[in-house]
Amino acid sequence: MVDIGTLSLILLFGMFALLAIGMPLGLASAFLAVVTLTLKFDMDLLFGTFGRGPLSVLGQAVYRQMTNYVLISVPLFIFMAALLERSGIARDMYGSLNQWLSRTRGGIAIVTSIMAVIMAAMSGIIGGEVVLLGLIALPQMLRLGYDRNLAIGTICASGSLGTMIPPSIVLIFYGLVTETSIKALFTASFLPGFMLASFILIYIIVRTQLNPSLAPLPPDDPDDPKGSEKGLMFLGFLGRMIAWITGVLVLRALFFTVTGDNAVREGTDPIPLGMVSNLPWLIGAFAISLAVIFLVVGRERTARGWEMGKGLVAPIVVIGVVLGSIYGGITGITEAAGMGAIAVFVIGLLRREMTFAIVWDSLMRTLKSTGTIIWVTIGAAALAAAYTLVGGPAYVANMIVGADMPTMGIILVMMVIFLVMGMFMDWVGIVLLIMPVFLPIVVKLPPEEIGWLGSVDARYIPIWFGVVFTMNMQVSFLSPPFGPAAFYLKSVAPPEISITDIFRGFLPFIVLQLLALSVLLIWPPIVTLFL
Repeated sequence: MVDIGTLSLILLFGMFALLAIGMPLGLASAFLAVVTLTLKFDMDLLFGTFGRGPLSVLGQAVYRQMTNYVLISVPLFIFMAALLERSGIARDMYGSLNQWLSRTRGGIAIVTSIMAVIMAAMSGIIGGEVVLLGLIALPQMLRLGYDRNLAIGTICASGSLGTMIPPSIVLIFYGLVTETSIKALFTASFLPGFMLASFILIYIIVRTQLNPSLAPLPPDDPDDPKGSEKGLMFLGFLGRMIAWITGVLVLRALFFTVTGDNAVREGTDPIPLGMVSNLPWLIGAFAISLAVIFLVVGRERTARGWEMGKGLVAPIVVIGVVLGSIYGGITGITEAAGMGAIAVFVIGLLRREMTFAIVWDSLMRTLKSTGTIIWVTIGAAALAAAYTLVGGPAYVANMIVGADMPTMGIILVMMVIFLVMGMFMDWVGIVLLIMPVFLPIVVKLPPEEIGWLGSVDARYIPIWFGVVFTMNMQVSFLSPPFGPAAFYLKSVAPPEISITDIFRGFLPFIVLQLLALSVLLIWPPIVTLFL
């Protein structure tokens, strides 16, 4: 029988050794799970009675993960992202954004970042975003003479925003493993996610203003509206969009009023934006949008603005379906993922772009991606269960607490461990292997000592730690030597751009990600502001 300290070292070095020789993470985790129980328990106890004993714990842990209903949302979001990538929705969105910002210094990079935020809010799949942005934006930035490092860093850093911005697959897995409310995690990650996106945008704007040669302006188009004229057209586009949205919401609220479904009843939650009290606000917004169209902008400008911006309509509809159904209390995470996939499919049909070949290819890509995630989940769940059974979490907790470090010192050590593991391991394995060990330690820390500016309510510590962990995983997508964003981009980049060039372009954006992570650690209330 091997003591738990020696066993922990064997697992640590064994994992790195197996990954170094190229063994898949799922298989390496499962193998080490069996090794852990074999070294800790007698062989007869493990294999003597089928279905009982320590070995059966592995099967139970895997079964528990595989039968979690929310897990179904993962392939649905992947399928939705695959359909988006193959259809023309993303390309039209890029074209519309580009028309509005084409005469802005660094406009193509800004458009790329904004497009990445919108795509993150639609599907939350990182690989597909980086590949799609690499196909659409990279050639255009290189053609216009953009600095190569700026172009590469913008695409990969922005393309990985799906880690933070809901509906994030990383947050879904964290919620599954830690039994934390996924809806609360989504709500908490909104502000940090958009904060990181704003850091990227501010960096692009400041850097290109200080050094205009990094982002040359495209040739002037005489037909392109200028200055205030373009601003009025954009205002008309927004007015028309808001008029459609508020008009639909007014009709919806009137329908609920006529049927009596929105009557105030004790013990019944009010219908979001569907109550009688919401009607004056909705009608007011509808009237203001009409006034903007007819009295301020004019019908002709509004029509031209709509033509320039109509590529944004489909993404806004998809975001409204997915996030609106979740926060409106209409469906859960899994159902929202299904509705989003159907919405993209229907929009593709209406645009006459959805063919059998696209659907089949999307299904195959979903199968491959989901299969990889599932096998990693199976192996990591087995290893986590085995390590828990032999007393590993208690040993690690006692070792960390026994080091007599301050609260923030303990958390900073955990952050360093996450950063180092993120360089070599997939985030799925980190969630399943490390969270069952670290989260119980964090929950027991004094909440008033977490952070330097403000603190965290004890009820929200698991949510705060989940968002901090997810921000940490943002860094891992760009971290050498195995930063996956680099290899996603390399698959579609021109041959003259090497992996070394790509990692070099990441450096300023890794600093931005670490800055955002520091904000969450220094000022924790930014995570719990909307909870």
